[in-house]
Amino acid sequence: MTQAQIVTFSKAGGPEVMTLSEQTITAPKSGQVSIKQEAIGVNYIDIYKRSGVYPTEFPAGLGFDAAGVVTALGDGVQHLKLGERVAYAAPSQESYASYRTLNAAQVCPLPANISFEQAAAIMLKGMTTQYLFEQTTPLKEGDTVLFHAAAGGVGLIACQWAAAKGLTLIGTAGSDEKCALAMANGASHCINYSTEDFTKKVLELTHGKGVDVVMDSVGASTFEGSLNSLKPFGMMITFGNASGKVPPFDVGMLAAKGSLKLTRPTVATYVADFEMCQKMAKNLFDMVSSGKIKVNIGNRYPMANAAQAHIDLESRITTGSSILIP
Repeated sequence: MTQAQIVTFSKAGGPEVMTLSEQTITAPKSGQVSIKQEAIGVNYIDIYKRSGVYPTEFPAGLGFDAAGVVTALGDGVQHLKLGERVAYAAPSQESYASYRTLNAAQVCPLPANISFEQAAAIMLKGMTTQYLFEQTTPLKEGDTVLFHAAAGGVGLIACQWAAAKGLTLIGTAGSDEKCALAMANGASHCINYSTEDFTKKVLELTHGKGVDVVMDSVGASTFEGSLNSLKPFGMMITFGNASGKVPPFDVGMLAAKGSLKLTRPTVATYVADFEMCQKMAKNLFDMVSSGKIKVNIGNRYPMANAAQAHIDLESRITTGSSILIP
């Protein structure tokens, strides 16, 4: 039996509810794999879960993605081998741990030229970007996308992905410094939402037409403005709610604003299928290996300081990706 350090919490609340403890990690069952984890991703979904936005059973773990080395394989696992470098984004949300055992379907071989830290920083964020730009709605060269929180972990990858596809990405961010960072990573324009009305500026930049697609992880505070930024038949993708959940609304609004489309995807749905998950990861790793996507790790914390990582992320003082080191 392997002893692991693991972060758990026993009630919803602020960062202080997280505790570090020692647990025994069970051997992998059929279809599972055990991993010694070298780096762990920190994502806003971890805050949603910890704070009670998403219901959970207690005690509970946290964390969606990580990277490390395979230490044991259950029966039937054929795409991995002992000692192999791997990374994953898995919906079980228990990655804040030094070792763990999980379903192998979402665990992906990691190319040698991508470090553990890079992989942990991009797995959930990069897989999210992959489905946003490659699967949610057709996007072709020349299309225009409005992307909120463009200097965040997903945002900086999205800026680069859009540039690689020949898209015009209009970002939003909360400071001139963050806007400059988004622009440096491939955004065509970036709007400082603390000093400008982003909807008015989007319409100005698009000569009154609006954008083809909005990708919005902010939620309540940007939802209506995002709809107003779309051209007729445009697609609204809401994939997070950092400012709170979008309240119920009259779907007739979509007709009134130009026969708009609205979707609420999650990465968990995409990675649930083994073949799709592995294909998405390969696409992501190819983008990184080719240099089209450069990984921006803005913040590193010892796993014991996970609470500080959450405080910094919630305060919106971070840029790029945050990771924990076990």
